[in-house]
Amino acid sequence: MCLGQNDAADLRSAVRATDDDGVLYAAIDEAISRKPKGHDFIIDRTHNRPAVSRHMSVTCG
Repeated sequence: MCLGQNDAADLRSAVRATDDDGVLYAAIDEAISRKPKGHDFIIDRTHNRPAVSRHMSVTCG
């Protein structure tokens, strides 16, 4: 998922559920379909605040 989002994808469950790689590939495809085209480390013009409540330096350490 995008580091500029609060969204996440639980791939661990797909890996642990079965030996069938198709389940993992489907979970990855579903996660990618939710990934935004851009990031949210910009000021939201509508609300005049960052769209994500943390800065990139916090996300990456």
